[in-house]
Amino acid sequence: MIKNLFISVISQEENKGNRGSVEFQILNLTNKIRRLTSHLKLHKKDYSSQKGLRKILGKRQRLLAYLSKKNQVRYKELIQKLDIRETKSN
Repeated sequence: MIKNLFISVISQEENKGNRGSVEFQILNLTNKIRRLTSHLKLHKKDYSSQKGLRKILGKRQRLLAYLSKKNQVRYKELIQKLDIRETKSN
């Protein structure tokens, strides 16, 4: 698997910015999720990677919920940049 394939253009722009920001953390988790999903397409019975993927998905979901509560504008921009679905509202 080629790791450079998954390096996002956004991450190169954000790399100079604040690495502790919510946006940067969500960006890194999204890159990990994309890398793991492509791995799991090849290795369907890798259950430990499936468990890790579920953990990462939950963490990203919690961070997205936090960002949507704190700043809706930044949340919408990030969703569009990363091309991920918006979380369901209650």
